[in-house]
This record gives sequence, C-alpha cells and structure tokens, in this order.
Amino acid sequence: MGKAGTLAIPTADILEAVRRCWGFNSLRPLQAQAIQAELEHRDSLVVLPTGGGKSLCYQAPPLVAGRTDVVVSPLISLMKDQVDALRTCGYPAAAIYGKLPPPARLEIEREVMAGLYRLILLAPERLLAPDFLDLLDRISVRAFAIDEAHCISHWGHDFRKEYRQLAVLRKRFPNASLHAYTATATQRVRDDIAAQLGLRDPLVLVGDFDRPNLVYRVIPRVDLYAQVLEVLERHRGEAVIVYCISRKDTETLTTRLVAAGVRAAYYHAGMDAEHRRRTQDAFSHEKLDVIVATVAFGMGIDRSDVRCVIHAAMPK
Repeated sequence: MGKAGTLAIPTADILEAVRRCWGFNSLRPLQAQAIQAELEHRDSLVVLPTGGGKSLCYQAPPLVAGRTDVVVSPLISLMKDQVDALRTCGYPAAAIYGKLPPPARLEIEREVMAGLYRLILLAPERLLAPDFLDLLDRISVRAFAIDEAHCISHWGHDFRKEYRQLAVLRKRFPNASLHAYTATATQRVRDDIAAQLGLRDPLVLVGDFDRPNLVYRVIPRVDLYAQVLEVLERHRGEAVIVYCISRKDTETLTTRLVAAGVRAAYYHAGMDAEHRRRTQDAFSHEKLDVIVATVAFGMGIDRSDVRCVIHAAMPK
C-alpha cells in the first residue's frame, strides 16, 4: 500500500502505459517516484530541469488509473501545446481557458461530465470559478497538478497573484492530492510553494540541474540588430527565440529581421488570442525559425530543435 493508503500500481504497468502512448521504453530519473506519488494520492513537489520530463509525471497517472485529473497551467500557449501533443498520441485531453468560445467550453464541460477525458488543463481563474468547482465536485476529481508552481511564490521569478488563490483547493477537495511541478525553485521557493498549497507530508523530488551541453555567452550590446543577425546566421535553419523587454521592441526587431530574409514573427501578450495561436502554431510546425517575444512566450514550448536563446536586453 502507498503512504496515502492506495494500492501501488506495479512499475511494469506504468511502463507499459508509457510505452503504448508515448513510445518510451524507460523512465527518466525521478519520474517513476513522481508518478507513483500521484497514483498513491500522496502530495508531492517535483523540481526537474527543462527537458527532464515533468509533464509525463502528471500525464501518466490518470491514464494508468483510468480517472480524470486536473492540471493548472499559467499560459494558453502552454496548455495548447500539451493538448495538441497528447491528442496526437491518442490521449484524451482538453484545455479550458478564458478566451475559449462559450459553445466550445460548454461542449468540453459536457464531455468532462461524461468521463471522456483523462486530463483537463485549466487556467487558475477558470478552475476557481464556482460553477467549475461544482463540476469537479460532481466527477470526484482525486488529483490536481499545479504546473509552473513557482508562480505561486512571492519569492519566485514569475509570481502570479491568481496562483495564490489555488490554496482553496485544499479546503474544497480535502480528499484529493495536490502535486506541484516546476523547473525552477530555490529552497525558499519550494518551502513557500508547499506552504501556500497546504501540501501534507509531500514527497519532495529535486533533479540534477547540471546541463553540460549548454553554453552561456555574455557580450556587450553595441549594435543590437547586427549582433542578433550575426547569431542567427550561425544558427540558420534552426529554431531560435529572441527575448525583448517591451512589446514594441519585439515588433521593431521582427520587422528588421523579416526584411533581411529571416523567417521570424513576434509574440507578446498584447496580441489577440487568434494571432498568438497562429504564431505559436507556425513556430511549432517549423514554418518559422525565429520568435521575437516578451516573457509571454516560451514557458513549456515543445520544439526539439531550439538551439539558441538570445536575450536582447537584460533578462528580468
């Protein structure tokens, strides 16, 4: 039996589900422990580096257990990427967010009630709407995964006040387990996450963040456009993300890059949802090589050939 009194599912059964859906024959370090914690309904806090396989840790348990779990995500782009990837491999998942047309949202909610999904991805403000909390009550959700959980901490680099409201989950669903996932959390941030979510005796898993394949370069900013173009020439045909501080900067730099023949587009929170979706799709489907963006882009974007990230100004 697991610590929360739930029968542990054999690792072989987990691996079979992972192989069948994702094609992986083995798990990465700490994934098995994180998946087992969710299956045993033991609260957990999982800190794994980018590319370390956090998503699989909360995607596999509902598939193995045949239940519906909820994932809280801070960005529409992040939710959309995950749902598209899951559906591609036959995994029943859906995302609900504020700008989803009401008829589409109501249809998804009906399908949730019918038990057609294993995973529901939600923005925190939608999750905490009274009508949706009632819906989750009716289907007896047993596990919530909080993705990018550093957003809940005042000490984190990307604090979001709506994440603070997730503390209500502990009170509203006392029998459900809570699982926090992030790629970036100091000890102080980890402690704050656990306190804010009210985690009970959580399993804490922290991966190895040594990335010997990464190279960092810091150079004086002299002629930004020329310097960015020179870097892009070295990575021609590869995916590159260029970060700027302001929305205006992303648009100005993109205009110059496009004029130079670079397949580039800008991305920021001031764009309408449809424009952001088209840009994200173009980048994901390799119709664009370069995204020039504010920090609204990048969290959880899944493209395997990103070989360079440029900060055109001092990172926040």
